[in-house]
Amino acid sequence: MGKRTIVGDRYELDPTSRRAGGMGEVWFGYDKRLDRPVAVKFIRIDKQADGRPDDELTKRFVRESRITARLEHPGVPVVYDCGSHGDELYLVMQLVNGCPVSSLLDETELPVAWAVAIAAQVCSVLAVAHANSLVHRDLKPSNLMLCPDGTVKVLDFGIVAALGSNAATKLTATGIVVGSPDYMAPEQAMGEATSQRSDLYSLGVVLDEMLSGKNQFAGPTALASMRNHTDVLPRPLRTRRREVPEGLERLVLWLLAKKPEKRPPSADVVYRRLMDFCRDLPAFPGYVNIGAPHPVRMYAAVVGRIASDVPVAESVVSTVDRAPDGKPLPAPSQPVAARGSAGTARSERPGDAEVPQHGGGDVLSAEQRDARQEAIASARKDAEALKAESRFTQAAEVLAEAVEPAVRALGPKDSGVIDLRIELADALFLGGDYRRAAPEFGRLVADLTDREGPEHDLVLRCRLMEANCHAAVGETSLALAQLGRLLDDERRFGVDEERILELRRQIGLLELGSGRRSRARVTLSDLLRDLEGRYGSRHPTVDKVREILESLDSH
Repeated sequence: MGKRTIVGDRYELDPTSRRAGGMGEVWFGYDKRLDRPVAVKFIRIDKQADGRPDDELTKRFVRESRITARLEHPGVPVVYDCGSHGDELYLVMQLVNGCPVSSLLDETELPVAWAVAIAAQVCSVLAVAHANSLVHRDLKPSNLMLCPDGTVKVLDFGIVAALGSNAATKLTATGIVVGSPDYMAPEQAMGEATSQRSDLYSLGVVLDEMLSGKNQFAGPTALASMRNHTDVLPRPLRTRRREVPEGLERLVLWLLAKKPEKRPPSADVVYRRLMDFCRDLPAFPGYVNIGAPHPVRMYAAVVGRIASDVPVAESVVSTVDRAPDGKPLPAPSQPVAARGSAGTARSERPGDAEVPQHGGGDVLSAEQRDARQEAIASARKDAEALKAESRFTQAAEVLAEAVEPAVRALGPKDSGVIDLRIELADALFLGGDYRRAAPEFGRLVADLTDREGPEHDLVLRCRLMEANCHAAVGETSLALAQLGRLLDDERRFGVDEERILELRRQIGLLELGSGRRSRARVTLSDLLRDLEGRYGSRHPTVDKVREILESLDSH
């Protein structure tokens, strides 16, 4: 890019500020319209065979950027804007003043308490991100910024969330690795599905490095690093730094468990454990300014005095008492609740999202019924216009406001209300709010089954969407159980064979992505035989399934 490049008619790039990154470039810029400095991050994307940019990836980037922009947390840089410039996508974000943790590691030995304090702040960010169905996938020291006020910023959420899952195959074709091999969870290194616990593993690698001064998994090549994560057992911290408390050493080993299910269940649990090791933070001259009370610390000191009566989750009680070595971990500090971007507490359980509970309808006059149906039609029209602009979150808000009075007036099983509720569930799904969408689809299944019968197409579709929601937030076992029951019922109801084949393919891919390789091999092998019988051996779908099986056999 040449001198005085202007992006989006308002962002002027500093020609001396270009920094290369794993997925693109970062420039310092200036927002001419609002008269403030910004960071502009350009994302490399794959192109189609005809040389044109991939429109589907562009749409996904915009949608995921909007999801990321809803993360309201002081540890996440604010997303100001996104768009395209030539053949590249870009994000405009808050310019953070601070020191990357990677530079800290090059320059000094981190005090134990400060290494823990940095990791605890990252957990606070992850708790919010995970509650919003986002997985970072690329936590590493260069993506963590320690600011002069002592706060930590977690960078590159937008980029990594946008390039995950469906985009991964397009990116790997161009040689771009989604994630950093030196910090990559074993399941990520093996090309399997990432989850919230993948982020916790990466955090464990970073914390281990901050405490010991060296990444014990880093190899001479990317492949060697990934092999170390999958095959090499982690070394205890106290063999490399004696002053590390024994309980902290066990916590790090817990984070570094090879299997996701053996790691802590949530960032919230890790946060509470870490807080026991950073109660008194020493001076950190040159990096944290302690010369005068900082406004952020003044603000946080007051908020930190708010009493909490949030109980420890049942899932936490049963899993946090012992680390993988069998030794007990210290008792947790006061728990904190993961909150969504709007400040509303989000439940960990799939069925507890904050959506209206539907009752029966009131007795209405013909005029009142007509008025309510007109309100429904108006809400659907407004939501349709918002969805046309990919403003799915706003569309969901419009629909949600209309659902409760519609249910109260007309009943949950009225045909117009059902249509409205389906649109709400779809908008929540498209906006990435899978935790709210799942129970909405579940209630639709119950009401539609009662009204239309279990074999109705809408019932089957809502069941599929509910399972997809659970899969999207990493609840793979639940999703597979639901998809298995759906497959049995679709066969029993005599659903079109093409739909059944596609459902079987989805189950196989989900099994593979979640590390159930043996089950995936059986599912996909049986599927390949039936696909060949229906479409022949040269059909594109047959080729794709065969390619996956060949890849499985080569490992």
